Amino acid sequence: MSVEAGARRGKKRNLLKSVVVDVRPLRTPGFRRLFTGTAITAIGSQLTTVAVPKQVFDLTGSSGYVGLTGIVALVPLLVFGLWGGAIADTVDRRKLLVFGNAGIAVVSALLWAQAFFGVGSVWLVFVLLACNQAFFAINMPTRSAIVARLIEPELLPAAAALSGTVNTFGMVFGPMAAGALMPVLGLPTLYLIDTVALVVALYAVWRLPALPPLSGTARAAGLRDVLDGFRYMGTQKVLLASFVVDIIAMVAGMPRALFPEMAERTFGDPPGGGLALGWLYAAIPIGSMVIGLFSGWLGRVRRQGVAVTIAICAWGASVIGFGLSHSLWLAIVFLCLAGAADMVSAIYRQAILVMAATDEMRGRMQGAFTVVVAGGPRLADLTHGWTAAAVGTAAAATGGGMLVIVFIAIAVALLPAFWRYRAAAVAG
Repeated sequence: MSVEAGARRGKKRNLLKSVVVDVRPLRTPGFRRLFTGTAITAIGSQLTTVAVPKQVFDLTGSSGYVGLTGIVALVPLLVFGLWGGAIADTVDRRKLLVFGNAGIAVVSALLWAQAFFGVGSVWLVFVLLACNQAFFAINMPTRSAIVARLIEPELLPAAAALSGTVNTFGMVFGPMAAGALMPVLGLPTLYLIDTVALVVALYAVWRLPALPPLSGTARAAGLRDVLDGFRYMGTQKVLLASFVVDIIAMVAGMPRALFPEMAERTFGDPPGGGLALGWLYAAIPIGSMVIGLFSGWLGRVRRQGVAVTIAICAWGASVIGFGLSHSLWLAIVFLCLAGAADMVSAIYRQAILVMAATDEMRGRMQGAFTVVVAGGPRLADLTHGWTAAAVGTAAAATGGGMLVIVFIAIAVALLPAFWRYRAAAVAG
């Protein structure tokens, strides 16, 4: 091989490394175990995400009731997301993560039991959904706060991309599997598969190292700790702005409460569920997964505030296109574009969050992040579900996408520091 040919091959390898997802965080044993636990439950958790609204729609025949799942999930997310984040700053985070995982597994088993025995109570489904979200709200900020204790700061964007990619992998194949398995095995089996995956993942979480507070003293978390988190957030203007823009994107623009009705009444699924429902739930994560797999270049962008703003506007435009679509495959294309934009926004927002918070406050900031990231779509479920009941699914989705763009423009004008935010350069 000539020197010139070798140089060309070396450039190609370097280009590939700079584009594909950065796997260096997986060299750290602790992060690798945490990542493994997430990967095991990625698909199973999405089966439950599809099964709950589908069961509610089957029991009631109303997108309005499906929208109510949003408010049912939101209340425990608000309470336990903030409180769980405060607890994560005052106790051993490994033990708290084990507790949260075990709680989700128990609730998933109860969801299976009520569906398998045909209880037929939508209110029981709501109660179990609320319990599921309470444990999830404790689990998510704890898991996110752990990452910064396991890897070096310069690897945090790569870790966020890895975690986001494996989650979106589950969001892609979980709904597609749900759409394919539901007519064959029945809806209760989806809950059962999730339960088994959660039990297996507990082993990976159990093997994490002890992660007590850096002060060395564990203590109970109370209301004062939660309020301290809000006061701290108020001093971090860029961090506060990152929450505001995501709330806008999710509350105004997330159309997932419309999927069960659109799958059946717009795109022709049979009443028992089918592939259209699976594809609609999978489309946004498909776009996110593609960006995650080719996210190496994202670490070189320093104007992260601008990147988040543009990505959220692209999300809104894609949702408008989805609302105007009458073809299933065109709708899927627009949802994929929306997912790609959302992944870019999520990677940068997570990196901003971790770098802006001290370890003593990281759990509380991740708790607020949980409320925004997970709670925003629940509010969207309520608003989109009831809007669709009044004016139809197409108008609900299209109007939501338009509001995203309008509100983002207003938010950036009022919070110019976010637009100007630049990430610190990392040597090497």
